[in-house]
Amino acid sequence: MEQIYTTIFELLWEQLQNSTQAGERNCRQVAHRVAEEVTRICIESQRIQASGEIEEWAKKLAQLRLKQCLHYYQQGSVRGRCDLHSTLAAIVYGYINPSYRSASYRARTTLIEDFLQSFYLESFKAFSRETELPITYHPKTRLDIAEFMAFTERYAKRRIRLRGNRSQQLIILRAQTFSQQQPPEDLVDIQSASAGGNSDSDSEWSSPALSQVRKAMSNQEQIPEADEITEKVVQMLLEYLQERKQQECADYFVFRLLDLATSQIEWILEITPRERDYLQQRFKYHLERFALGPHWELVHEWLEAGLEQNLGLMPQEWKTFTQQLSEEEQKHLSLRQNNLNDEAIADQLGCTLTQVQKRWIKILAQAWTIRNA
Repeated sequence: MEQIYTTIFELLWEQLQNSTQAGERNCRQVAHRVAEEVTRICIESQRIQASGEIEEWAKKLAQLRLKQCLHYYQQGSVRGRCDLHSTLAAIVYGYINPSYRSASYRARTTLIEDFLQSFYLESFKAFSRETELPITYHPKTRLDIAEFMAFTERYAKRRIRLRGNRSQQLIILRAQTFSQQQPPEDLVDIQSASAGGNSDSDSEWSSPALSQVRKAMSNQEQIPEADEITEKVVQMLLEYLQERKQQECADYFVFRLLDLATSQIEWILEITPRERDYLQQRFKYHLERFALGPHWELVHEWLEAGLEQNLGLMPQEWKTFTQQLSEEEQKHLSLRQNNLNDEAIADQLGCTLTQVQKRWIKILAQAWTIRNA
């Protein structure tokens, strides 16, 4: 096995030097750790030992790890963290505290964030233990951080054997345990957790080595929180969908807010691309109904498409839009621009309140169609 280690080490070292700007010593250290891991797997795997192709297996495992590491290296620590975060969030979304479905979007994502921060801590401990790193080690370079991110993704997806000849991914088992331990009303503040606190787990997370990991993974660029209007619109839309028993659409909306890829959404919901396309069209229909409903002013303010911005239309589009309106619709629009409410508009036009509301929905729908053409 020593010969296999040497072959894998040289292969990794050469490719890391050619594919990164890391120093020679840094490349050697990472190549050594990955080669040690691959060699250990080849020794412990009965299937690999029985195959008679140990060196070929070692090369495949090494190339997979190299590909993952270079993927995170090329993205950098910030984009890499977002990629890793969305991948792991997609896996655990359906397993963390299903009882909080009625909670706000921020509360839901906060709970996932809290779980993932604790999982990063566990992953770092496993990484240090399995690579036999000194207690003072912390990832300093871009390559070190990429190596840790790649390890974390593999660690999360490890298959754990269960009773009945079953297996499950490690991160799912951790998510299920985490969910069971959460009191229904106890939502942890992830900002406090990531900044360090007074609890035992927080003091551990504040140790010098792990502080460097936290800084590298999440502290270089702060993703701005949703502003008050966005949070309000998101919450109202979720409630709107749930009131109409459109839980799948609500889940799809949350997944899109998490910036998950369509393939990840299909995997979580266990649906085909065709079924996902249908769900997307159904969500779009409800989104349009919501946007044209009683909360249209808030939604259009959120979209920066209020009346003061000509409903988000460019000058030529606005001209086309107004020309399409009937004389009565143009008068209705003018009254809206003068900040008259529904009752006042009904009096001015000599019609019922219901007719005013229906006509306004039609006018907004015409603008929506032109804006999204």
